[in-house]
Amino acid sequence: MSRQAESAAGEEEEEEEEEQQNQLPPPPYHPSAPSDALFDISTTVDPSYVISLIRKLLPSGISSSIRSHGVDVCDSSDQGSKGEGTEESVLPASENGTSNSSNGEYEAMDTVQHEGASVGEEAWEEYGCILWDLASSRTHAELMLHSRIPVVISSRNCEGGVKMIEITVARGSQVVRKTDTSVWVKYLCRTRVGHGLDMACWTYLVQNLVLEVLLASLMVSQSARVTEIGLGIIGNLACHEVSRKHIASTKGLVEVIVDQLFLDDTPCLCEACRLLTLCLQGSEGVTWAEALQHEHVLSRVLWIAENTLSTQLIERCVGLLLAVLESQQEVSAVLLPCLVKLGLPTLLINLLAFEMSKLTGERVPERYSVLDLILRTVEALSVIDGYSQELCSNKSLFQLLKDLVKLPDKIEFANSCVTAAVLTANILTDAADLALEISHDLLYLQGLFDIYPFASDDIEACSALWSIVASLLVQVEENEMSPSTLHQYVSILVSKSDLIQEELIDHQLDGSTTLSAKLSARTTALKRIFGILTHWRDLNDHIKGSSFMVENHVNEEDVNRLLDCCRKYTK
Repeated sequence: MSRQAESAAGEEEEEEEEEQQNQLPPPPYHPSAPSDALFDISTTVDPSYVISLIRKLLPSGISSSIRSHGVDVCDSSDQGSKGEGTEESVLPASENGTSNSSNGEYEAMDTVQHEGASVGEEAWEEYGCILWDLASSRTHAELMLHSRIPVVISSRNCEGGVKMIEITVARGSQVVRKTDTSVWVKYLCRTRVGHGLDMACWTYLVQNLVLEVLLASLMVSQSARVTEIGLGIIGNLACHEVSRKHIASTKGLVEVIVDQLFLDDTPCLCEACRLLTLCLQGSEGVTWAEALQHEHVLSRVLWIAENTLSTQLIERCVGLLLAVLESQQEVSAVLLPCLVKLGLPTLLINLLAFEMSKLTGERVPERYSVLDLILRTVEALSVIDGYSQELCSNKSLFQLLKDLVKLPDKIEFANSCVTAAVLTANILTDAADLALEISHDLLYLQGLFDIYPFASDDIEACSALWSIVASLLVQVEENEMSPSTLHQYVSILVSKSDLIQEELIDHQLDGSTTLSAKLSARTTALKRIFGILTHWRDLNDHIKGSSFMVENHVNEEDVNRLLDCCRKYTK
């Protein structure tokens, strides 16, 4: 055939190809992917770096399978759809079942077999502590659980009818070759390349299995420091709701964490208690309560709280007990009966007595938070039906609360004083006869008024204070007491008149139904103050020259101003 004929034939073939291409439907429109399908996590931490940290903590001898576990493949044209055959290996595993991510390639672990020996403390100090810090951030915590990774996929024909799929992931790339009979490759070719699209941008959702790695390490670790770091990472993950759900659903992890309560290492116990406290307060609290409900486990918790010398561990342990009381009702219903049976009320009172002995001696600021936490736990128990009576009838507890309120210089432990006042009000509700015991304690009355400024932002606490003052002053019979005793009451009330007036101005109750009880207690207290001051003023002319009046002078203008204030707020 001549060159001219060959040229003409070639031109005809090109024209035919152009006509065929023109007859093909236009390529579909591919809109931009929504934000939830893009890798738009606002963080400077590279996902491959997080994965590499997790891999460095794998116990030696542990085998893992590098797969796109639960892969969610998304691209701009088919959001939320999953490619067929998602169990196919995306990145090839090395001979020992793991793959190196040092080249910036994203990998995911499908399974972790819990066997082998833990890596050394040096690795945990270097890599584990970084994960511990990262887990405190919700964004990084989610990144540690799974990563959505941008993937560029291109396809081309090779000799022998073989399709070659090239997957480019971030900074690295791997080539995966599949025959054209592969369901996965045929899916790609049909949905992407078949419409004239040679390249597609997808995202992979890979499971990083950090919890499985930590579980494996906790099961084989012989190092207290490694265990502490592992529990610390899980504890920080538990600060976030999504992570808590993953923790509770990881097979075997809940039971292994509970087992850590039987360690004798203080830092490990601190992290275990912190972790359990966070998990009990989440929506999966019942799962954790069921794991903790065994008597030997709860006995261990109480034993730790009673015997440890570590301030931090006492705080964490009591915090765990408080979480039991303040969590959803189903949690307390599972754990509280056994705890009370094992002596929880007595333990709390003993702990309070110990902290009070420290407070009345050489004050240690580090212990103030422990004191407040114990009081909050006692308060939480005092409002639960069926368990308050044992506390209300305990004279030692009531005496401890009185001693705390009477202490001077309350500013350093002001929160504890406010909590003590609320607890006292709860006790007086069930044991009104105790009000007579404190009605003659003028130092206690003075201490109550000193608490008002610290409770100014808490309406419930202010209401509790007014309730105590009302219960106390109702027992005062000014007509029956000596002039000197009456004068002492008046002296205290007038000296605290500024605090009383400021509190009344700050909390001007409107008398609504929800505030009626608070208004009633406050009105009762003000009426009693008004009655005591009025009786003193009536007797004033007869006792002006007495020695105790001279030594304990009371400004009559202050008395009149307080009387006017009481009159105004009792109308």
